[in-house]
Amino acid sequence: MARVLVLGAGFGGIATAIALSEQLAPSDEIVLVDRRDDFAMGIRKTWAILGISPIAYGTRSLASLTARGITFLQGNVTNIDVPGRTATVDGSVLEADALVVALGAEQSMEAVPGLAQHGHNAWDRAHLDEVHGLVDAFRGGRVVVGIFGTPYPCPPAPYELAILLGERFDARGIDADVSVFAPVPIVLPILGASECVPLDRRLEERGISFLGSHVATEVTERAVYFGSHEPLPFDLLLAVPPHRCPSVLIEAGLAAAGGWVKVDRATLETGHPGVYAIGDSTAIPLANGMPLPKAGLFAEQEGLTVARRIAAELRGEVPTATFDGQGACYIEMGNGEASTVSGDFFDDPPSVALSMPDARQRAAKEQFEMDRLAHWFG
Repeated sequence: MARVLVLGAGFGGIATAIALSEQLAPSDEIVLVDRRDDFAMGIRKTWAILGISPIAYGTRSLASLTARGITFLQGNVTNIDVPGRTATVDGSVLEADALVVALGAEQSMEAVPGLAQHGHNAWDRAHLDEVHGLVDAFRGGRVVVGIFGTPYPCPPAPYELAILLGERFDARGIDADVSVFAPVPIVLPILGASECVPLDRRLEERGISFLGSHVATEVTERAVYFGSHEPLPFDLLLAVPPHRCPSVLIEAGLAAAGGWVKVDRATLETGHPGVYAIGDSTAIPLANGMPLPKAGLFAEQEGLTVARRIAAELRGEVPTATFDGQGACYIEMGNGEASTVSGDFFDDPPSVALSMPDARQRAAKEQFEMDRLAHWFG
């Protein structure tokens, strides 16, 4: 009997655990650990903020995974012994034959002075009801969607939020000036300027300003300040906070301070036998020097790769499964339409494109969530 320990029940962790349950022997044990007791896909954040569809509609109990032969343990991971392949969860030490780290990224509103006091976190499930209430009560003025650091999960999502906010305010006859700022020079650097045109055009059509190369240094009650640009006033500030690698992974020696977990991009191995890392806590460099974007589909594909490798190892076989860097991410563009960022991210240079928006892709985004929830939770 072998035990596989999966730390983190986000997109990647759940995909790993489910795939393992389909490939391991019934006598093997799969333990999935998370501080939450439920799962909801990140694409629901914008829907919840705008009142399109609540988080609850896409939320599933992690305890229900026991029906798939997965042991779920709710708790906080406070220590990881990487060479020993053990993790401490709320004081209890769990040993494993294989360890998968899928703890995601931590958010830090405190990293920018004044942000926690004067901005509102639009990226944390815990704050979505509050942000929805603020948007619902908004009656006019300046709305700023601020990207306060990179990388962050789902790079297109802040622009999706801005577009749908503008559409909502227009439909309700509310006079609102919506803008987005980011520390990067163009909306989606992974694409290059020419491939960003469909998104640039949709922002322009909606009257939404994009302020590139704006690195926020401070937030006051009514304005965001930047090192080399004029302050940006606001009446409502919705923030994508700076994201960091979880401190427990730095303390474990899996990542350097200020960095992310480094892995073999094909195998997701950390360099320690039997220890893998996937998803938002990792940094996988691409040929153009940029990191692989933090997106759910990548975490899922990484998890499937790791599951196949672990299953082969436990059978005494040489693992051959690899992650190929191909993936996609949806962005809603308003008018009931969506586009898709997709391609081969491991190509040299990455061959990635943004499709023209249409209603079919908007429906595909909903189906993307439904298919996975049905497969994972029944």
